[in-house]
Amino acid sequence: DLKVADATAITLCRDNRLPILVFELLAEGNIARAVKGEKIGTLVSDQGTRA
Repeated sequence: DLKVADATAITLCRDNRLPILVFELLAEGNIARAVKGEKIGTLVSDQGTRA
């Protein structure tokens, strides 16, 4: 059972058109990669392409 965010967080992101980046938090270096904008994980957004 994968849990990445609670229902309220998902709703707030959806209502405000904020993308959600889902990635392996505990993998070494992944937070830095995400902050740098590297393509890791899965981007959930209302756009058709990855920003």
